[in-house]
Amino acid sequence: MQTIGTNTSSSGESSAEGAGGRPPHARGPAADLPPLLLGAAVAVAGSGAALALAGADTPLRGPLTLFFLVAAPGGAVLHALRGLDPWGRVVASLAAALAVNMLVAQAMLALRLWSVPGGVVAVGVVSCLILLPSVVGLPRGRMTRGQDS
Repeated sequence: MQTIGTNTSSSGESSAEGAGGRPPHARGPAADLPPLLLGAAVAVAGSGAALALAGADTPLRGPLTLFFLVAAPGGAVLHALRGLDPWGRVVASLAAALAVNMLVAQAMLALRLWSVPGGVVAVGVVSCLILLPSVVGLPRGRMTRGQDS
């Protein structure tokens, strides 16, 4: 006979229970799928950026670089908009990815600085700038005079 301890955490769950009130072994492999997919997407996007920056002559360079150009700004906006409905976040992140890519391309063409590696670096920098406030935890919204964070 198996016994479960009576120790409880501050939320009232048993210490043997995982997220959702089920034991960790009962959650199944689907519980680990989103972090696994996120890791795979980061690896694919990173390899696309590396292939573009290295100038490698491979058939995978185009699709993987395109994936980076969509996933980097899209993922940054997706993370920054955590409070929205999931479908709203997806639509907003895809629109933002398209807008960032078009703005970077137009700015580089207007300044006569266009190059594929330069575009990849510029999109990566803009994506990092979008992601930075949500990762660092800067206060959102406007602060009024005399209000401390």
